[in-house]
Amino acid sequence: MDVTTMLEPVRQSDMSDGMSEAATEILLVDDEAALREPLADYLARQGFVVTQAASAAEARGRIASAHYDLVLLDIMMPGEDGLSLCRHLAETRRMPVIFITAKGESTDRIVGLEIGGDDYVVKPFDPRELVARIRSVLRRSGRVIPEAVEATLYEFESWRLDPLKRRLTDPEGVVVPISSAEFRLLMAFLDHPRQVLDRDRLLDMVQGREAHLFDRAVDNQISRLRRKIEIDSRNPQLIQTVWGGGYMLAAEVRKIVAKD
Repeated sequence: MDVTTMLEPVRQSDMSDGMSEAATEILLVDDEAALREPLADYLARQGFVVTQAASAAEARGRIASAHYDLVLLDIMMPGEDGLSLCRHLAETRRMPVIFITAKGESTDRIVGLEIGGDDYVVKPFDPRELVARIRSVLRRSGRVIPEAVEATLYEFESWRLDPLKRRLTDPEGVVVPISSAEFRLLMAFLDHPRQVLDRDRLLDMVQGREAHLFDRAVDNQISRLRRKIEIDSRNPQLIQTVWGGGYMLAAEVRKIVAKD
């Protein structure tokens, strides 16, 4: 399933009823990274603060140390499943839960709602519908609803990156595949153009949950990224090495609003 095809930009007018008085914290629990990560990016661009968990065990740890206004919960996960976690939340915390799952039978919906779920969304889904359901559940629970944020594209030296779809296109409009690590690295540079970023800072910005990364891994990822965006990767003009300091994106970055 190509999850990114479901995540289309949302116009500001589509979400005109939000308020921005407080950040809404969402815990997204799904073992499938290919769905979880782009969905988290999408929700963040709609004004939510999203924390990810790849298992029920990880979710329990996060819930024990932080408060969340709502949980998006997959049912079928290795180890403890989502139904068990929802039952635990219903017994110990007053925390709204929306199931996001491939289990679409009516009996599955009934079970999910009976054990404490507030709503039930079947994969694949339109993310705009999910946002509408999140807002509906938040209203019922008395939470503050954040404003939607228009999707933004990054342009640099005729290249374009769509962060929502994680799609990089070259000056001729050809899509250039990039890995998750390369995407996070490029985003770090695009958010800090013409700034020197040393290895430690880059590592903090791009490693995510990949604890095995180390200094040389940053250098290796930069080499791979250069081979994709530089005319001559041996004489890089875009991502320049600053001796003794780190790396710098030597390009003007322009942000533009994505169109539907």
